[in-house]
Amino acid sequence: MDVRITPTLLEGKVSIPASKSCAHRALICAALADGTSVITGVSMSKDIEATIGSMTALGAEFKVEGDTVTVRGIKVPAEKAVIDCNESGSTLRFIMPVAAALGTEAEFIGRGRLPQRPIDIYKRELSANGISFIKEEMPYKLSGKLRGGIYHIEGDVSSQFVTGLIFALPLLSEDSEIVLTSHLESRPYVDITIDILRRFGVEIEEKPDRFVIKGGQKYHPHDERIEGDYSQAAFFYVANALGSETVPENLNENSVQGDRRILDIINEMYYNDKGCFNADCSDIPDLVPILSVLGCFGKNESVIYNAKRLKIKESDRLETTAALLNGLGGKVTVTDDGLRIMPVDTLHGGTVDGFGDHRIVMAAAIAATRADGDVIIKGAEAAEKSYPNFFNDYTDLGGKANVIILE
Repeated sequence: MDVRITPTLLEGKVSIPASKSCAHRALICAALADGTSVITGVSMSKDIEATIGSMTALGAEFKVEGDTVTVRGIKVPAEKAVIDCNESGSTLRFIMPVAAALGTEAEFIGRGRLPQRPIDIYKRELSANGISFIKEEMPYKLSGKLRGGIYHIEGDVSSQFVTGLIFALPLLSEDSEIVLTSHLESRPYVDITIDILRRFGVEIEEKPDRFVIKGGQKYHPHDERIEGDYSQAAFFYVANALGSETVPENLNENSVQGDRRILDIINEMYYNDKGCFNADCSDIPDLVPILSVLGCFGKNESVIYNAKRLKIKESDRLETTAALLNGLGGKVTVTDDGLRIMPVDTLHGGTVDGFGDHRIVMAAAIAATRADGDVIIKGAEAAEKSYPNFFNDYTDLGGKANVIILE
């Protein structure tokens, strides 16, 4: 699907979709609980559907009614399961150790760039603790039963490996530790995990370089409402910084989501004398595409750094963000671990590729609000991965987005 955007500013209230990060975690916890939980405010997307399907394959039961998901936890884990992660890296990395802890012989399948996203940490650490990788390339095949022990995890690859183990290790009879062998990037995502697990009755002890996890814990049923997603709200906050007047709703002002930093970065750029920002994105990688749009309209050069891990997302987001903005007249340079963004007077109309990446597509739509001509986004359906109603909300706010029908 290609979409033609005619530049116009946005105005009005917009209900921000539920946090995908929180929803993944709450649904997994509910599926591991001994009883029934009701999770409300869930925004369905392909990634969330992948997690629901995966936990169903392991033995949980889900009933979806609108934005409410009723979950009956696993009573008897499946002996064998085919787990379809679609393109969701979160689903793959969260559920692989969970299946191992349950003793399920599991096959993990996926598509898009997911087969290229690394899981070497699991191949090493799960194999050292009772799991056999029958097949080490996607479709991955695992057998055996995970044991408690010491798990050594690099923190600068992806926090998803830490979260996956935090889900799984409390289920084991033995105590365990996750020892960080490097700085933990995207730490706020682990904070979200620990916060939600606590509400489901599971405690994780945090120390400076490790997480201590008691074995023999049980997940308890819990009703949870999912808060709005600051990584999605960021698109509208940046639109406001560029002249729109939207009011993002359904957000928790006291959220532990790291992407809430978008508000601080906008303030840094517009409410001091610098007219730019220098953003360490090690904890907020999802903000990089839309932050780059923001940087195009500063007064001085903005710098994004500590974002090397974006090379292994749905696209190489450093290269694709630069390609998007430079294709519209921006001045963005890719560095070893980030981007340098020079301000421009205006962005131009043109045709850009969405690169199969939801965040690139949505960043393009916000950039188009300040272009001097129509912007055509190719492959705009990629937004459905995390925000299926994005273009509906965009047009409800007065945006002019029309699907191009090819003759």
